[in-house]
Amino acid sequence: MSILYLPPWNKHRILCFTMVSVLAFALLSIQPAERVLAAGPVEQAFQGAAGEFGVPENLLKALCYMEGRFSMHSGTPSIDGGYGCNLVRNSRIDTLDRAANTLGVSPTLLQQNLEANIRAAACILSEDARQLTASQTLPTDLGGWRGALELYSNARSQATAHLYANEVYTLLKQGLSTMTEQGEVITVTPQTLSIQTSQPSALLATSGTLVAGEPAAIQRLPMGCRNDGKTDYPGAIDCIVDPAKHDCDLVPGTDAPCNYFSSNHYGHGYRQNDGTITHVVIHDIEGTGLAALNTFQDPSSNDASHYIVDSDGTVYQTVREKDVPFHAGNLWYNQHSIGIEHAGFYTTGYQWYNASEYLASAQLTAYLLQKYDIPWDHEHIISHGTIPAPTLGTTPNHTDPGPYWLWSYYLNLVQQQLGSIHGTERTNGGLFNIHILHIRPPTARQPFGGNGRETAANFNFFYLYNGPSTKSGLIPQDGSNSSDITDETNNVEAEIDYFILGQTLDPAGSGKILFAIWYGESNQAHASPPDSFTHARIAWLAVPPSAVSWGTGTIVTLRSTDGRPVQVSGKPAANTTLDFHIGDAPSGATFVSNEQVFEDGTDNVWYEINYNHRQAWVPASNVIVRAQS
Repeated sequence: MSILYLPPWNKHRILCFTMVSVLAFALLSIQPAERVLAAGPVEQAFQGAAGEFGVPENLLKALCYMEGRFSMHSGTPSIDGGYGCNLVRNSRIDTLDRAANTLGVSPTLLQQNLEANIRAAACILSEDARQLTASQTLPTDLGGWRGALELYSNARSQATAHLYANEVYTLLKQGLSTMTEQGEVITVTPQTLSIQTSQPSALLATSGTLVAGEPAAIQRLPMGCRNDGKTDYPGAIDCIVDPAKHDCDLVPGTDAPCNYFSSNHYGHGYRQNDGTITHVVIHDIEGTGLAALNTFQDPSSNDASHYIVDSDGTVYQTVREKDVPFHAGNLWYNQHSIGIEHAGFYTTGYQWYNASEYLASAQLTAYLLQKYDIPWDHEHIISHGTIPAPTLGTTPNHTDPGPYWLWSYYLNLVQQQLGSIHGTERTNGGLFNIHILHIRPPTARQPFGGNGRETAANFNFFYLYNGPSTKSGLIPQDGSNSSDITDETNNVEAEIDYFILGQTLDPAGSGKILFAIWYGESNQAHASPPDSFTHARIAWLAVPPSAVSWGTGTIVTLRSTDGRPVQVSGKPAANTTLDFHIGDAPSGATFVSNEQVFEDGTDNVWYEINYNHRQAWVPASNVIVRAQS
């Protein structure tokens, strides 16, 4: 028996087939003249663009990999109007038409053709690099391209622009080898660089605390926002809403609309001290950063979050960290978390969450982890979609940021920032346990699916079956459409740990391993009348072998004290109403817990368990802690 950890499919850390590695090695062994003859169209495009515009070939590859993973996404733009290697057309900047005019080609070609897009990216980089020097000459080494990379990021702050260049240099140091959607191998051999990729002094003080970076060319700030440095997070834009209009304790009238509770909200003990902040919640907006600002600045929306990260890496603060905005759909999590909204869409996330946004968000999250001493793991840096509903009547809560948010990549970026702050990498502090399953990114050929379409292979979600075979059928779900990717009731998210009872290679021939786990099933959702109450059953989780590793956590077996199934709650709080119980599990059911907390205002201990796709809570009186092995 073991605990399994399921890491997400991660387009930023692609593990290639053995055949790919062999082919990449073979390509590297060919002499330069022969390599040109052997190169495919994308490789030839990189070579040609490098020669034409004087941009280092490997730097151009690393940039295009970081931005588009060598995919044009069927001509679909990112949320800031970016295509391929991030040629952008929006109300603020237009490198797409600029490149098209310079090269004498149509913008449509650059939106749809990867080879043309690579050439255009090299053109923009070369032009920017020349403009940054008085002599109008190109840099003579890789380090000299930092300024051009930072301009290319289109970030509105120097902090994010610097992170952007750092990530390109990190890719160059690490090297990469992956396939395009057409199966062509693109390789960057690891580069020996003396380039420093740590934070500049403008971002990190000697004490390790983040300080403000100089904003770069921030124009036309949204209404109600100021660049005044009066935010909790240094470098954020101040869009903090007026308490007199939005604080529920200050607005007139008992039923007046509002967006948050102040930290000293009477009778609730909200934000008693910094120690009550134990989580960071990752959201998506289902739209743009401006759309979120408009919503949060409207008291009647009854929604708010502490921060918004826009697609260009700009961070806006809308509510003070000490206060409790309505963002998580669960009051306990609202009280104990900082919420971060991201420009993007749940169902097309891999097209919308771009490099500058990930980098800026990771820096913000690292700052929050360091400030509030929050553990670095996916149980504390959580999806909105893994937060349970607080009551049965509000089940199943939200589902963002969805199956395309790259959790492995994101957590790695956060760790890099923590390393900059602490001078060392930060770990989750757990010991690997062979009874715990953890999911890592699976090996796959196409990071985006065929022609950029969304397919199940792109998901950070893994599905569960009724029996030890993928032909046994998926377990019951809440929704009526089994292909609805917004239904999270019969799958689990990557980077979460589960206790495993047994395992078998799929007899249906899928090549996946099926793991038996306890899982809270929605098996009465379609009964008459329907019932959202979940019941823990043994289900079979299907995982590619390359996605399997051993996880961490505390193994807990539930025990009944009254002969009935153990009640499972949506928050660590005693209650007398069954409506606050969202599910149950039989005595003897075993789960993984990565967090134990005191119930607010009491000495009662509660264990968080990975109950289904979401977290859940059981009191210590119903828990037997198993020894590690």
